[in-house]
Amino acid sequence: MQKTANAPIEIHERKHLAGKIVMSCFFVILSILFIIPLYALLLGTFKGGAELFVSGLNLNPTPEKLHLNAWRYLFTGVMSNGEYNPHSYFVWYWNSLKVVALQTVLTLLLSSMVAYGFSKYNFRGKNVMFMCVLLVMMVPLEILMLPMYTQINAMGMRNSYAGVMMPFLISMSAVFFFRQFLTNVPLELVEAARVDGCTEYGTFFRIIMPIMKPAYASMAVLTGMGAWNALLWPMLVLSDMKKYTIPIGLNTLWSPYGNNYDLMITGSCFAILPLLMIYLFAQKFIVEGMTAGAVKG
Repeated sequence: MQKTANAPIEIHERKHLAGKIVMSCFFVILSILFIIPLYALLLGTFKGGAELFVSGLNLNPTPEKLHLNAWRYLFTGVMSNGEYNPHSYFVWYWNSLKVVALQTVLTLLLSSMVAYGFSKYNFRGKNVMFMCVLLVMMVPLEILMLPMYTQINAMGMRNSYAGVMMPFLISMSAVFFFRQFLTNVPLELVEAARVDGCTEYGTFFRIIMPIMKPAYASMAVLTGMGAWNALLWPMLVLSDMKKYTIPIGLNTLWSPYGNNYDLMITGSCFAILPLLMIYLFAQKFIVEGMTAGAVKG
């Protein structure tokens, strides 16, 4: 009798175990599919430009043809023939780090302030203005580039990092994301801070910002990735090579003769590291931030 009673439990446990095995296999296969392109990119950094031009990126290592010439040239400027030919890669790298850090911080701060206003304040035209935010999210950047460039040029911000960052300091997607996150924060918490004599700015910086840490972590990765990979808009605004960011600088190395493919691929591989490190250190907060707005409290 006891054996019969335990049978449904054993069947349930077996089904649960089978489900875990299937999911584990699925994620292992998915991980392999993501790792393969990274492996091909890393392998390409040890090949010469001529070989890359002929065979492209592939998964077939030929040990006799692998070398560190591209890495040596990237870090020291010494070419394979021993000549010294300095390049601006690390100048571009530093420029990208500055732009991404400043743009990410300002975008998170200003966008969260706008989202806080939409979430916790009632004012005339609030819903219409939020609908405009959603509509702007649907407009491709390429359509807005010409009027944006005209305005930046009229403001005297061409060939400056301010001109690169200005149009994106308030991100519509970030406003939408932060607003959805803040809908789970009780209004009573804000009202209690006001009763205690806290100013509106004090309420935001002391009460709201600490609560939004998971949301900030999630959007910081997305915003930083977008700023780091941006090409078209910075290429329009910047004209001084010393101010180029990584995507523009690598684009200048493009040649139909393939003599810089090895440096481009090595530079691209090295450019992945900052975003990869940010994601690895902040992945816990990223998952929390992505799932926080999915369940109504």
